[in-house]
Amino acid sequence: MRSRKSPQPQAASLIALAGSLQSQFPSLEKSLIYREPVVILLARPVFLEPDHLRVRWLGESTDGERLAEFAGRLCYMSQKNPANRVTREYLENIKKQGHGSVLEHANYSLLLEGVSRSLTHELVRHRAGFAYSQLSQRYVDESEANFVIPPAIVGDEALEQEWREQIEEAQKSYVRLVEHLMERYGWVGDKVHRRKMAREAARGVLPNSTETKIVVTANARAWRTMLELRSSEGAELEIRRCAVAMLKLLQKESPAFFSDFEIYQADDRREAARIVYHKV
Repeated sequence: MRSRKSPQPQAASLIALAGSLQSQFPSLEKSLIYREPVVILLARPVFLEPDHLRVRWLGESTDGERLAEFAGRLCYMSQKNPANRVTREYLENIKKQGHGSVLEHANYSLLLEGVSRSLTHELVRHRAGFAYSQLSQRYVDESEANFVIPPAIVGDEALEQEWREQIEEAQKSYVRLVEHLMERYGWVGDKVHRRKMAREAARGVLPNSTETKIVVTANARAWRTMLELRSSEGAELEIRRCAVAMLKLLQKESPAFFSDFEIYQADDRREAARIVYHKV
């Protein structure tokens, strides 16, 4: 039997998952200060097996894993499974042999919240096999923007206070600039366009730690490549933390695709991950 996944956690659970989403700084009014990312699965593969090419399945597996196995077996017309391999054994051998193209058929979409513009600027450099849709600062009012506190300063009261003061000033500057620019371009008849003009200029004062939201879709092979790079000890701390969170979710969702990743405590006392099969 193929396993079924539990439904997504409700909003209350997400708050717990994200760590402390309550603002530590009341003077930021309605803004939230994120100390952990929120990672939510939005979409997974649905495998519709054709009657005339049915595979002799063995063991439990997800739709994404079966899709990859089906594609691999089609290359050799080995639907009868002569080696009597369960799906996860089959895919383990695929990874070992480096035949990763079959993993590209399985796509997963994740929603990331509580991540900074700095993080997404690094993330979107991964292009092959990826698609992105991100919150637009040209269209969205950031006068009550949320922020992501950099992991390196978490726990140091003096540094957190200094950081807070800086983002407060940046937020105030943004609000003032939007107001002045709306007046300056009052001659623009289209109010939506006028707001866009104001916001696209005013966003220049917002810090890299401004929180954003992004939908990320990628195939399993592309996810593996990105996660290997961004969950390693050498990765920047925030994206490494997020990569480990994404890896944990994907390991639960499709274990066979990500079973060779090992999450461990690095020398800097933060989680990192390493992989057995490189460049599958």
